[in-house]
Amino acid sequence: MVHSTIRMQIPRKRRGEALKILSSVAERCRFEVGCISCRVYQGVGVEHVVMLEELWGREEDLERHLQSDEYRQVLLVVEMALEPPEIRFNTISHSTGFETIEKARNLTP
Repeated sequence: MVHSTIRMQIPRKRRGEALKILSSVAERCRFEVGCISCRVYQGVGVEHVVMLEELWGREEDLERHLQSDEYRQVLLVVEMALEPPEIRFNTISHSTGFETIEKARNLTP
């Protein structure tokens, strides 16, 4: 799996436009082959921060997405940023859920 995040500071007067573009991209992205999830977040307390988070099943699926015309819309929003955005692509080789909490708290018999 690949976890992709783009965190950027968008000027107040462009924030509505940026959120509209990213929300539209996220909605369509969810139907792309290999997309596990795609979400847009707006900072709480720090209004000008916007984040796009994507989770992909395989690197090949992410690469295809990055090469798409759809992703150009994301790059347009990146260009609106007040400063260089924080962009991360993290490869996840293992993932767990509630069982980790149960184990750590000795809740399993």
